[in-house]
Amino acid sequence: MERRDFLRYGAGAAAAVGLAACTGGAVGGDNEEAGRTEGGLTGDDAELAGEAAGESSLPEIELEMATSWPLGLDTIFGGATVFAERVSAMTGGRFKITPRAAGELVGGLEVLPSVEEGAIPMGHTASYYYTGRSPVMGFGTALPFGLTARQQNSWLHQGGGLEQMQEFYAEKFNMIQFPAGNTGAQMGGWFNKEINGVNDLRGLSFRIPGLGGEVMSRLGVTVQVVAGGEIFQALDTGAIDAAEFVGPYDDEKLGLQNAAQFYYYPGWWEPGPTLEVQMGLDRWNELPSIYQEIVRSAAHHSNEIMMAKYDKLNPEALVRIQEAGVELRAFPDDVMQAAEEASFELYDEFASQDQDFADILEGWNAFREPIQQWFGLSELGMLQHAANSSEG
Repeated sequence: MERRDFLRYGAGAAAAVGLAACTGGAVGGDNEEAGRTEGGLTGDDAELAGEAAGESSLPEIELEMATSWPLGLDTIFGGATVFAERVSAMTGGRFKITPRAAGELVGGLEVLPSVEEGAIPMGHTASYYYTGRSPVMGFGTALPFGLTARQQNSWLHQGGGLEQMQEFYAEKFNMIQFPAGNTGAQMGGWFNKEINGVNDLRGLSFRIPGLGGEVMSRLGVTVQVVAGGEIFQALDTGAIDAAEFVGPYDDEKLGLQNAAQFYYYPGWWEPGPTLEVQMGLDRWNELPSIYQEIVRSAAHHSNEIMMAKYDKLNPEALVRIQEAGVELRAFPDDVMQAAEEASFELYDEFASQDQDFADILEGWNAFREPIQQWFGLSELGMLQHAANSSEG
């Protein structure tokens, strides 16, 4: 059987018993636990939970899940928590996953290799932290000047993207992954000097990961990769000149408004970045098929809830940041133009050297062009009108 077939067929409940952490007793409080999860259980989730409740032979499993996030970021780390709570609720507490903050099990940028090696059973991270392993990893999170959150979800779930990425993960890392969070379009970051043109980027020490960092490097930036919990100190002490993280809510949580004067937008390198749950294929295939479906469903739920939280919290945080005296600035047109040209030149280079990247890029581009035209027609016009009306 080919590895891609293993992605579709679990080894069943019998094999899962081998990895289960069996407690030997009945699990109580199922209804209470289900009621505590966001939104409760409805529709397909309720049906899955009902099936699981009717399977008395399902094993009890307890796993720890490493994440790339500080505990204090209740949105991103919260995505891992929402996922874990949903799995527990849908299995009546028989399948328990405990998320761990960055550094508790492994470093924030070490999640994928640790899952790959079997050192940890599961992870919640951003694939673009690992573009050094393969540029294909950029597709899993976001490509510069790529897809917004809704467009990314459409590409993954309706445009064949997730199937391609899962086949790649299986072959490259012996892993499977599921989208389990999105921050929406991010901000361009915090700077201690004004950026009036592309030349002002030269020599700047800037914290930015992934392919966005490679593009910035081509524009003369000295790229630094710093874990989220370490950004404030690096920026505040002058170890770096600028840093991007996510957006107003998370950036405020990290205190970045106290470390830099200028807040730039947009984060063209992350127009809709997906976070993901990762699991080794061997361990995945030991799960009963009903648990596999529950993991898929819980990841989808987390993906939806995280985006909804950001859409609620970011506007409120932006108001506070501006009231604190931070200056909001747009990247100059020449910066945007130079960055876009450098981005697609980079993709062409990757495609010429990496067949996996070329294969995914072809379908991604075919999907991107019409959907961005559609959004530009339908949503941009409405948003521009709404913005003009609010200013009036």
